[in-house]
Amino acid sequence: MPAAALKPKPLPTQSTAKRPVLLDLPYQPVEKRPLPPGRPREWYVSHNRRLKAMRLAIALLDSGVHVPNQARNETIRSTAETIGVHPPSDTTCHMVRALMRYTR
Repeated sequence: MPAAALKPKPLPTQSTAKRPVLLDLPYQPVEKRPLPPGRPREWYVSHNRRLKAMRLAIALLDSGVHVPNQARNETIRSTAETIGVHPPSDTTCHMVRALMRYTR
């Protein structure tokens, strides 16, 4: 009998589970710090957008969405609702998919 046949089958992981594993919500929100003053308004808008996209990308990865093609706008917006973030714009959804693409 081959050695591979003797090995027990491993338990399903996040990536091999039949259904996505429920999201483990953060137990305590991260302490917010004030942003540095004196920057142009556009800097603050893009900074907050990047933070939001990063939070959403992490939540999607935790929930089992590992490929940017699986992250449609509706999926990203439902994840935003789950983690308690305002619904993202189309630009932010595009940024989430770009973050997921670059982490591979």
